Order: sequence, then C-alpha cells, then structure tokens
Amino acid sequence: MRSRLTVAAAILGGLVGIGLALAGFFVGEALKEARSAERFVTVRGFAERNVESDLVIWPITFRDTGNDLAELQKVVDSHKAEVRTFLASAGFKPEEVSEMPPQVTDLKAQAYGDGQKREYRYIATATITLRTPDVKAAKKAMEDSGKLVLRGIVLAEQDYARSTEFLFTGLNAIKPEMIAEATKNAREAAEQFARDSGARVGSIRRASQGLFTIDDRDKGSPDHKKVRVVTTVEYFLSNE
Repeated sequence: MRSRLTVAAAILGGLVGIGLALAGFFVGEALKEARSAERFVTVRGFAERNVESDLVIWPITFRDTGNDLAELQKVVDSHKAEVRTFLASAGFKPEEVSEMPPQVTDLKAQAYGDGQKREYRYIATATITLRTPDVKAAKKAMEDSGKLVLRGIVLAEQDYARSTEFLFTGLNAIKPEMIAEATKNAREAAEQFARDSGARVGSIRRASQGLFTIDDRDKGSPDHKKVRVVTTVEYFLSNE
C-alpha cells in the first residue's frame, strides 16, 4: 500500500513539474512576443517654409495739444482728414481705414503734476489704422509718412499696443504639405535608426503633431515670415 502511494506521489509530482515547465515556457514565449511587438522608436520630423506676409495692420498715431477742448477737437479732426487723404492718395480703399475716438489727457487734472506752468493743458492722442492685404503699397506709404510731418502732424512713437503688424494668413493652405513633409522627415530618421540597429521600420504606433509657429525671418524683415512645425512619430521596429 505504501509503495503505491509513493508511486502515485511521484507521478503527481512529475505532472506538476511538467505543467510548471510548460507554463513557464508559454509565459516566456508570450513575454518574448510582447517585448518584440513593443519595440519602437520615437523620432521627430521637421518642416519649414519661408513665406511673405499677406496682411498689414498699420496704426498711425498722432498727438495734438491745446488749452481749449473745442479748438483741440477741430485740430484733431483736421489732422485725421489729412491722414485719410494721404492714405487715399496711396491707393487704399476707405474700407481699409478705420479710426478710434481720440484719447484726451488733462495735464492740470493729473494728481502727479509737478506744479510747473505748462504751455498747454490738453493732449489729444488719435489713431487711424490701415488694414490691407497690399503689403507692398503699405510699405511704400510707411516710407512716405514723413509727408504727414511736413503737414504739421506730430506722429507718435509706436508702442506695444499700437505697433505695426505684418501677418501671414495663408497657413491652412500650406498645412497639409508641411505635415506630410514633417512626417516624411520623421520616417527617414526612423529608417536611419533602424539601419544602425539592425532592425526594420514597421507601421506607426503613435503620432502627434506639434503647433505651427510663425515668426519673423529676422528683425530687419518683419514682412518675411518663417513657418515651422515639428511632428513626433513612434514607429514599430522588427528584426530584419
């Protein structure tokens, strides 16, 4: 009886051992296949285009001074008419020109006045804005803006709130080509990595498109822009 139990126990132990071995084999193969399937490389593709601005926003700001508000308003209106005439003579349409009500500063009413007697009490700041797709004509008008000074119009220095903008609005037209170019560039980078590591590039595992950026080509040419995009792509890798 004891010998039969011993034999049964031995057989059972052998079966358990075989089962564990087989389980270990299959688990090992599964992990191996999983690791193989998860082999991938992450690369970035880059695309860049040089473009020209297709829209200009030019705020023409001037200042007038006086001691009588009614007379000051007449001077401001006269100078606004001069600016509009100047822009019309440059070939711009009335609908391309807009204006904001003038801002008037009362120097006497300012709490931080230094107590000095001033030649004038009021400063009126007015802005007429040109918004046009004719970049070439706008640049020529900017070069000729000295004619306004000769007419007695005191042009103010541009600040952050009133600065000339050269814009590029045609991004949607070039987006598909740039994305394709960036993706192609990423694929070439992945293939180079695969060749160096003895692998082969497979399908895309994951891809993400970065933001498009539009910057001035350089400080001296704000009307020339540089458009960039970076695409991040993950490719599966397999053994050759």
